[in-house]
Amino acid sequence: MHGTSAYVVLRSYTCPESSVLSLMWWSINTVLTTIPIGVLGQSIFTLSFGNAVATILCFGALGGVATAFIATLGPMTGLRTMIITRFSSGYFGGTIYSVLNILTQLGFSATAVVLGGQTLANINPSTLPLVVGIIIIGVCCLIPCFVGYDMVHVYERYAWVVTSIIMLFIWGLGGKAGYEVNAQKPLEDTGRALSADILRRWAPVTADYNCRLPADTPPMRVFLLTFFSLFIPICFVEILGAALMIITDSAYIAAFADSSTGGLIAQVLSLGPLWPIHPRPSRTSVIANNIPNTYSTGLSIQALGRPFTIIPRFFWGFLAFVIYTVAGVAGREHFSAILFNFLSILSYWTAFFIVIGAEEHIIFRRKNGPLGGYNLDDYDTPSK
Repeated sequence: MHGTSAYVVLRSYTCPESSVLSLMWWSINTVLTTIPIGVLGQSIFTLSFGNAVATILCFGALGGVATAFIATLGPMTGLRTMIITRFSSGYFGGTIYSVLNILTQLGFSATAVVLGGQTLANINPSTLPLVVGIIIIGVCCLIPCFVGYDMVHVYERYAWVVTSIIMLFIWGLGGKAGYEVNAQKPLEDTGRALSADILRRWAPVTADYNCRLPADTPPMRVFLLTFFSLFIPICFVEILGAALMIITDSAYIAAFADSSTGGLIAQVLSLGPLWPIHPRPSRTSVIANNIPNTYSTGLSIQALGRPFTIIPRFFWGFLAFVIYTVAGVAGREHFSAILFNFLSILSYWTAFFIVIGAEEHIIFRRKNGPLGGYNLDDYDTPSK
């Protein structure tokens, strides 16, 4: 289907309300895989707890604003995020974005399955190898993507309940172990080195999950719901990650040294009266985060061009599963280093992706601007 006919058919589907979509983003970000980003503040950048929290809050707000803006384009155009980029960067430029986004989603997926596998493996190291834990998490993430768009929304609509309870357990049990606020202070850099340490992800996929909202959905409503359902859980969980790094008990330090963040989380949960039940629901957390990675990888592959749309999306989702599971198994012993390097690379391309998209929408595509809005019939015509 091309042009207006595809646009109209897309609008004919029933879709979740925008308020329900906000629960989806809450589910996606209230997850174990957000914790390691907070952990990096001290494990890699040697920030004290106070500076780590300040950095998380400030840059969490900045990232939330950028991502929420991209989200408003979904209902407005009815198009997926990578297809929207064709209006600002051309058909070939949109293909470049798609390639970068494929690598992004695969990278996050690999780190997600490693963390989930670490947590599962630490329930009982003698019976569940890390490799098996990684594969289990990968398969669980793949199943909803086989079913499709509606199943993704159904799962994400309710997963936040379980994941939020898990995070509250970890916060409380971490306090039981003992937080030492000034533990990192002696290791922190000073002066310009500290500035460099302070001087982040969902933006390239946000429109994928609200493109079926009615075109007259108020943009400000979409913006605010997306912003707060990103900012609040991200900061809540990343600060938790930073807090876990100021536990000075030798058992926790050893757990982190041996099995990275997954080992640290398992050690915290081991204090709970329901151990080993706690880590099993934690799979819900990792799966909730990794479903959009897998699904949007398939979308981005199809956005590479018409030949890729001929092959059903579930095949591309399966291919993504194979790639990130193999990558997770191969890099399972170097989780923190891989996450740090991956996030550093990601920050470059998402920055210009957001700036170019904003310039296109605000300057050129505004109602009385040089291009006078989006001609949606052109979305699949390279010459236009």
